[in-house]
Amino acid sequence: MATLTGASRVVVKIGSALLVDSATGALKHDWLEGLAADVAMLKARGADVILVSSGSIALGRSVLSLGTGTLPLEQSQAAAAVGQIRLARAYEEVLQPHGLTTAQVLLTLEDTADRRRYLNSRATLSQLVKLGVVPIVNENDTVATDEIRYGDNDRLAAQIAVTVGADVLVLLSDVDGFYSGNPKLDPDATRFDVIEHITPEIEAMAGDAGSGLSKGGMKTKVMAARTATHAGCAMAITEGSAVRPLQALENGAPATWFLAEGDPQAARKRWIAAMKPRGRIVVDAGAARALTRGKSLLPAGVVAVDGEFGRGEAVEIAGPEGALARGLTRYTSEEAALIAGRQSGDIEGVLGYPGRAALVHRDDMAT
Repeated sequence: MATLTGASRVVVKIGSALLVDSATGALKHDWLEGLAADVAMLKARGADVILVSSGSIALGRSVLSLGTGTLPLEQSQAAAAVGQIRLARAYEEVLQPHGLTTAQVLLTLEDTADRRRYLNSRATLSQLVKLGVVPIVNENDTVATDEIRYGDNDRLAAQIAVTVGADVLVLLSDVDGFYSGNPKLDPDATRFDVIEHITPEIEAMAGDAGSGLSKGGMKTKVMAARTATHAGCAMAITEGSAVRPLQALENGAPATWFLAEGDPQAARKRWIAAMKPRGRIVVDAGAARALTRGKSLLPAGVVAVDGEFGRGEAVEIAGPEGALARGLTRYTSEEAALIAGRQSGDIEGVLGYPGRAALVHRDDMAT
C-alpha cells in the first residue's frame, strides 16, 4: 500500500477551490497556514517538497472584478499576472515562519516538451530542492496560449513529479478519491481505495465535471495518474479542505491511491535506455571506470565526439572496450567537440559562456 509516510520527494497539487473562496474571491489564509504546517512536517523528516499551485487567475479575477464566468484569453492572462504575485507572496508569508524559503517557478508545456528546456527546468528544480527551497510551481498563464498550455494543473503536477523523480504525488482536490461514477449524480457510486493498474474500465469511469473555479475533472486526474505511475511515482487523490490536509491523509482520510509501477529512478533509466542515440561520445579508460562507479561524464574524459546532436538528446557513451551507457547530453555535438578533453573550469573560456560541469549527468544516464 502506498503512503505519504516515508516518502523522500513529494509533489503536492493544490486546486483553486481549496485556495480561493468562490463567493468572495479571497484567499483562504487559515487553510494555507495549515498546509504550510504540513509542508514543514514533511521537511522536518528530510523530505523534499514541491507545490504545484492553482489560484492565480481566481485571485486576479477577483482583484480586477472580472466576475465568475469564462474569461477571454487576454483577460485570463491579465488576471494571472495580477494574481500570481499575490499567490507567491501568500506562500512566502505562511512558509517563512517555519524557516522555509520559497521560489516561484512558472512553466509552459514547451518547457517540458522540448528536451533542452526540460533539462533546464529539471536542473533548476533539482538545485532548488537540494538547497532546501520549497518551489511553488504554476503554469505561466500570463503568456500561455491554448497551443502551449497544459490546460490544468493535474497534468502539470504529474509532469513535475516525473521531472524531479518524486516518489509520491498528492492531488488535493474537492473530491475524496476516484469513484466508479459521479457520486453527485449516482448514489451507487463507490470509491476505490487502491488502483493497482489503470485499465480501460477505470478510464471509462472517469467523468469530466470539475468545480466552478478549477479546470480539471476526473479524466485529467486519471491522465495524471497514468503519467506519474508509469514513471514510478505513486499518486493520491484526496479531499483537501481539512485544515491539515496532508496530515489528514497520513491519518487515514478517504483517498484513492494509484500504485507506482516500480522505482522512479529505475523508470527514468529505462526510458533513457530505450531512446535512440543521435550521436556517440568516446571516453578514455579513466572516464570509463568512473562511469561504472556511478559518476557523471565530465569533458576531461572525452576523446572523440561522433554524429550531430542537440542539447537534451540521447547519445551513446563508449569506452576503450565498447558501449558503456546512454545518456542525455547537456551540450550540442559542436560544443561537446570543443570542450572534449578539457577541465570543467575551462568550459567558459572555450565556449564564451558558463556551462554545466558535466557533459552528461549521472541522473540523465542509463548504464
